[in-house]
Amino acid sequence: MAFYTQHDVDLWEDCTARAIVAAGGTEDDVCQVCYGYGLFTGGAGLHGGSHKVGCLTLPMSSGNTERQIQFMMDLGSTILCCTPSYAAYIGETLAEHGYKPEDNKLKAGIFGAEPWTEEMRHNIEKSLGIKAYDIYGLTETSGPGVAFECSEQSGMHINEDHFYAEIIDPDTGEVLPEGSKGELVFTALDKEAFPLLRYRTRDICVLRREKCPCGRTHIKMSKPMGRSDDMMIIRGVNVFPSQIETVLLNEGYTPNYQIIVDRKNNSDTLDINVELTPDKFSDIVSENQKKERKLESAMRTMIGIGPKVHLVPPKTIVRSEGKAVRVIDKRKLHD
Repeated sequence: MAFYTQHDVDLWEDCTARAIVAAGGTEDDVCQVCYGYGLFTGGAGLHGGSHKVGCLTLPMSSGNTERQIQFMMDLGSTILCCTPSYAAYIGETLAEHGYKPEDNKLKAGIFGAEPWTEEMRHNIEKSLGIKAYDIYGLTETSGPGVAFECSEQSGMHINEDHFYAEIIDPDTGEVLPEGSKGELVFTALDKEAFPLLRYRTRDICVLRREKCPCGRTHIKMSKPMGRSDDMMIIRGVNVFPSQIETVLLNEGYTPNYQIIVDRKNNSDTLDINVELTPDKFSDIVSENQKKERKLESAMRTMIGIGPKVHLVPPKTIVRSEGKAVRVIDKRKLHD
């Protein structure tokens, strides 16, 4: 739950407008907003920012991918705003319909609301023929637009005139020096309806103040490297879903996967369902088993424990039109 005065909304829209401009947006662009509207801040935030820039704004909300593609093609969308997992799905669906990246007019995508890796960025850029920009925010601070990537794609500029950022040790609360990896904390400097002092985001990242070729002088935050509260401890090992995604993409698989953690006979189990593309799918059990063993070895090298990998047929993992559900933890770790 979050609250806004008109002043808060105006400042929020200014922040998201900066993100659109940093992605190359101008009043000549067509901005297709596929974040959810409803009670989710993504749709409202990018919608308002698009209007501030002067773009033709398509308030599509999430879902109904066939209609998304129709509007994208008919109205010549140039900027796509949605979660990275939905962008990947749109790219996949376009290819299934016979479209090539050069068939659309998209030039940029502004993707946030969930973690995504550099490998996933490259896959999205290739499938849609765009440059993919990260955007960061939390409902508690206003929504998307707290920080955003510029053309350098080397971290996100924080809107320091509105949000003061610190990095702390998540265990002790100690403020860490610039360049240290830790938990991101924000103070909202001018928010009226829902003021925040040193709000713990639970996102793990690094802050760096360095000269950026784009000319912006605000401090940069790295792409979140995980969360202090979604880190899984499995058999005593710290595991982040992003590590698993990195292995899958490096091995040539899609980012359609699901992690299932359970506890049997007082021992943690880690199963990873990985969806195959039609060209990788095989009815030959021995071939699939060989691929599963190779993935298990790569996973063990990355995360330090051996999971059980299951290659599943195409389209068997439910697609997400909002935030992707990557982890199912069946352990009863809390009362």
